[in-house]
Amino acid sequence: MSTEQSIDPELIEQTRQQIRGLVNEIAQLAKTDSSPEEFFHEFLGRVVTALAAVGGAVWISNENGQLELQHHINLKQIGLGGNGEQQLRHLRLLRKVANSREGTLVPPHTADEAEQAENPTDYLLVLGPLTADQELHGIVEVFQRPSARPTTQRGYLRFLAQMCDLAAEYLKTRKLRSFTDRQTLWNQLEQFTRSVHTSLDPIEAAFTIANEGRRLIGCDRVSLAMKRGSKCRVEAVSGQDLFDKRSNTIVLLNRLATAVVRTGEPMWYTGDTTNMAPQVEDAVQEYVDDTHSKMVAVLPLLRGMSLEEQEDEDSKHKRPEAVGALIIEQIEDARLRDGTKQRVQVVCDHSATAMANAIDYHSLFLMPLWRALGRMTWIVRARTLPKTLAVVLAVAAVLTALIVVPADFNLSAPGNLQPDIRRDVFAQLDGEIEEVLVEDGTAVDANQVLAKMSSRELDQEIETYQGTIAALGEQINALGRARSDERSQQRRGDRSSQAASDVSGEISELRIQQASNRRLLEIAREKRQLLSITSPIAGEVDEWDVQNMLLSRPVNRGDRLMRVVDPTGEWVLEVRMPEKRMGFINAARLDQGDDLLVTYVSQTDPSRSFEGRVISIENRANVESEEGNIVMIRVAIDKEDIGSPRPGAEVTAKVYCGKKPIGYVWLHDLIAWIQTKWFEYL
Repeated sequence: MSTEQSIDPELIEQTRQQIRGLVNEIAQLAKTDSSPEEFFHEFLGRVVTALAAVGGAVWISNENGQLELQHHINLKQIGLGGNGEQQLRHLRLLRKVANSREGTLVPPHTADEAEQAENPTDYLLVLGPLTADQELHGIVEVFQRPSARPTTQRGYLRFLAQMCDLAAEYLKTRKLRSFTDRQTLWNQLEQFTRSVHTSLDPIEAAFTIANEGRRLIGCDRVSLAMKRGSKCRVEAVSGQDLFDKRSNTIVLLNRLATAVVRTGEPMWYTGDTTNMAPQVEDAVQEYVDDTHSKMVAVLPLLRGMSLEEQEDEDSKHKRPEAVGALIIEQIEDARLRDGTKQRVQVVCDHSATAMANAIDYHSLFLMPLWRALGRMTWIVRARTLPKTLAVVLAVAAVLTALIVVPADFNLSAPGNLQPDIRRDVFAQLDGEIEEVLVEDGTAVDANQVLAKMSSRELDQEIETYQGTIAALGEQINALGRARSDERSQQRRGDRSSQAASDVSGEISELRIQQASNRRLLEIAREKRQLLSITSPIAGEVDEWDVQNMLLSRPVNRGDRLMRVVDPTGEWVLEVRMPEKRMGFINAARLDQGDDLLVTYVSQTDPSRSFEGRVISIENRANVESEEGNIVMIRVAIDKEDIGSPRPGAEVTAKVYCGKKPIGYVWLHDLIAWIQTKWFEYL
């Protein structure tokens, strides 16, 4: 029976299906975004399995054109795991195939003495180049048993060539993806560079660096601290337009940035603080304990020095001034992705330049003024020059008028109309208001009873005195009867005269005590008369809702109970002038005398104004909760002008302080404020 007839057709079909499945898996794998290590691990395993080979290897061309081992299966068992002469001749064989860029079969122990290349193994080498876009990327090598027929060996080579095409497609796709990523990176870099150099405002530039820098680096958070004197202050945090600068996190970050900037060297923390300066180590540990960040990098921003120059040992002795620090953080992962440090270097270099330029520009003397003048150059162009001259002349005329044209200088303040004769009624004793006999507006006479008080303490005191006097009287009467008995016995000779004399002395002493208690009782009864609250003057009661305010109210001696005014007499205006304006009042009194003219209007009828004269100015200022410090000015007015107002009527008064330039009249408060601030800064 022949060999073909001895092979089971079903087994052949199963093998073909298995190989097709492996080929499909390789084709699907070539379309994924896996790394070269992962791809060639899966690729080589499936190729070796499909060919039922002993082992295999993938050799990749590096940047220098040298072949490097990427992945292998059973390379040591085959005898190519060392660095001897056989391995060197094997590598020359691989280079020969690479130069030819054609797949080949190399039988065991076959040598090319001309190129000193050799297959030193006992296996058939099936070699296939990995080429994409006419560029060699590597070689796939399969170690196969040499016992197969030539047609089968050629089948091995064709199959490997097809698999190399799939691997080359993966490399081509990865290269295109790399170009796309690189183009994206360049676009991000261009956007970042354009953004950070757009503004010359330090705070705005700091926020731009923090937000755009985080996108370019691809980290969790970027912060920027500016150097203020000897310390650093965080001015921008990515993703946050506003943040609390007094929070514990920001305070610790300020401390960390200050410590790193003082050392002048970049700091990278990924969990180890062994090689850090003690002050930096303490600061970073405190910050990490508070924020739980896995990776923290603090990079000083130095004028005119890149990050590479900062890390150079020869440049450390000539470090320029630092303008701040860039802080980069990763919250959950301490590992740095590929290219992160390169991106950080670009961000740091551009940030240092942008911040230095912004700070220098912003610190120029009178920069806001120069910028404003620069924006106003359009006003002197030929087309707008006539309009500009007209405006300048108009402004000059207005300023001249403000300085030259005189106007009445009046100082306004609130005030109240009050009768000139008014008295406050006070409590003479401690007690309780028992009865109120008047109401608001009640006409009263002098010494008329307004209210009545009761005092339990005073009643108890009177009762005590009365009881004491009665008890002393009984004792005196008893001693008088005893003295009569003593005298009777003395006449009969039963007693001596000494006993009668002692009783007379006791009676005298008790009479003295009784007289003293009677005097105290009279004083207490006189005090009881003070429980009747009387009016000190004739007039009317000026107290709103006096019944509800006083009735059954406990009061102490000296408490104000109500006010009695005489509305039939003269009236005065009491003006509450702010203390800060008394300087103008005093200057006017020196020029015009003490009786300054005052004009006022009533709140109830502001259509009519009246005049009065200052009669007195209080020598001290009073503190008012709403109006601040005020000085009371009394103004004599004509009673006929005001008609019959109620006491305390609100008015608005203006004190005439002479003639002043109209500009001073309008802006005197501003001028006084500027003078005060100027004095503070001197």
